[in-house]
Amino acid sequence: MNKENVALGSYTEVLIEDGFYVLKIQNDTRENQKVTREIDSSFIQFHFCLKGHAKFIFNEGRYALEVSEENSLLLYNTELDLPMNMELTPNSWLVSIVMTIRKFHSLFSKEADYIPFLSADNKEKKYYAQEGVSPAIAVVLSQIMNYNLHPSIKELYIRAKVYELIALYFNTSTDADLEQCPFLVDEDNVKRIRQAKEIMISHMSEPPSLPELAKQVGLSLKKLKEGFKQIYGDTVYSFLFDYKMEHARRLLETGQNNVNEVGLKVGYSTSSHFIAAFKKKYGTTPKKYVMSLSNA
Repeated sequence: MNKENVALGSYTEVLIEDGFYVLKIQNDTRENQKVTREIDSSFIQFHFCLKGHAKFIFNEGRYALEVSEENSLLLYNTELDLPMNMELTPNSWLVSIVMTIRKFHSLFSKEADYIPFLSADNKEKKYYAQEGVSPAIAVVLSQIMNYNLHPSIKELYIRAKVYELIALYFNTSTDADLEQCPFLVDEDNVKRIRQAKEIMISHMSEPPSLPELAKQVGLSLKKLKEGFKQIYGDTVYSFLFDYKMEHARRLLETGQNNVNEVGLKVGYSTSSHFIAAFKKKYGTTPKKYVMSLSNA
């Protein structure tokens, strides 16, 4: 990034409880923005990029870690303060969770062997991890960023969503074993899986069948299914369903389309099928959801 053209950015900080914060960081401008916050070595940090790109700079610019759209970055170092010194590209959104390691241990004390850096061997070491964002996490991130609720319940809602986010981040599937899916180590195969995701999204109103999709990206059907589950934590069609419902929810929030039009945009030929799908995902009908926004 061009450091001569970096404006000072801002963020919204919500206190979940003592030693536990969520930061909502948005750069909706056309310029790069720099966001800073003091964070000492007693904290663990989770940074989730909803869209765009961010670079975390350390050690006076001598070291940097980057996080891009649909990816996350975990930072933890008991030996060294890791203050936030971040450069955010235009049209980028981040949700950052910052909590004391003491608070974090209290959440997972019974699971220390399950989470790599909580094990006895690693508890005093630094730990950095970059992971993809699953569809389930993407939905929660969007809800954290866009919630529109009565002030009396906002604090409760955001606290619940942050706990849900942390739980989903550390949820592992019994199928998610790299040793069972060695082809994923191949960068080319990973690119093909990501290409498959983009094809499904760009054709969500009329998605290809799985055999057609596998043929388009040059993978066997078995590798497509296994690889997609490994990278995105879900089956192809379950991922697409979550994506379509989230896209529909955002369209409804703009108020520019009625329920039938939104349903058509995400691939439902009849409004009744769309209403049923939306209710399955969010527990309410599209119409009631829109009404709840106007009453907030």
